[in-house]
Amino acid sequence: MPAGTGAADADRERGSALPLVLVCWLVAAFTALGAIAASDAFLERQDVQTVCDGAALAAANRTDEGRVYATGVGDSLPLTTETARGAVADHLADGGTGLDAWSAETDGAEVTVRCARSVEIAFGWLFLGGRPLEVTAVASARAPTLP
Repeated sequence: MPAGTGAADADRERGSALPLVLVCWLVAAFTALGAIAASDAFLERQDVQTVCDGAALAAANRTDEGRVYATGVGDSLPLTTETARGAVADHLADGGTGLDAWSAETDGAEVTVRCARSVEIAFGWLFLGGRPLEVTAVASARAPTLP
C-alpha cells in the first residue's frame, strides 16, 4: 500500500453517513407524526361511537306507549321509528354533540342508530391531503323486559 492513501480514502468517505442519518430522522419523524394522527383519529372514532351508543340506548328506552297499553308488553318493549327518532334527536340536542348526520331505524324491538361526523385530525394536512376525516359509527340497543 502506498503511503498516504489511507488519508485520501478517509477524505473521500467523509460525509457519506449524512444522507443515511437524514433519511433515518425523516422516517422517525413521519412515524411519530403518523402515530399522533392515528391516535387522534382513534379518539374521534371513540367519541362518535360513545355518542351513537348513548343515542341508541335513549331510543330503546322510549317505548310506544299506545302499543303498550293496547297490546301489553311481551319479551321486549315495542318501539316505533317515530319514537326512536324523537328520542335520538332529544338525546343529541341535550348532549350538545356535533354530528353531521344520523339515522335511526327499528324493527319494533331493537333500535339501530347510525352516526357520522367530519373531523379535522392532527397532521391531517400531511396524511389526508387537507381533507377532513369521515368518522362513522353504528350502535344497536334493545330494551328487554323481565319474564
